[in-house]
Amino acid sequence: MKKTLVALMLAFGAGSALADKPAITVVLSSPDTMTQGMAMVLANQMQAQGGQVDILLCDKAADLALKGAGGDALKPNNVTPAQLLDGAMQKGASASVCALYLPNSGKTAADLKEGVKPAKPDAMGLALMEQGRKVIGF
Repeated sequence: MKKTLVALMLAFGAGSALADKPAITVVLSSPDTMTQGMAMVLANQMQAQGGQVDILLCDKAADLALKGAGGDALKPNNVTPAQLLDGAMQKGASASVCALYLPNSGKTAADLKEGVKPAKPDAMGLALMEQGRKVIGF
């Protein structure tokens, strides 16, 4: 009986507020360190406030997804955008590089940090159209 009641509640949305986190996609393509940093700070903040954050890195910003990515540390916390990306991923954010990045950068999937995947345009297109998903571009 309890299983049926739970199933009915979920089917009619009574439990959806508890089961679902707000879906947010952060699209980052800027080569600018401060813009990258702000995007990653906000991604971490949205995640800390209950959002399920998915990060899509394109163009020069996708270099953040490379193993050993460095960069300039930003004040006041003296962290790089790459370190902020790592922190978001460690807390459950997904990260992917746009489908054009690897074939046009001379890099391969083996060059990416653990957990970063090449995006699949069909799956990414569907995700971006999900009802209720917020898409934020930097």
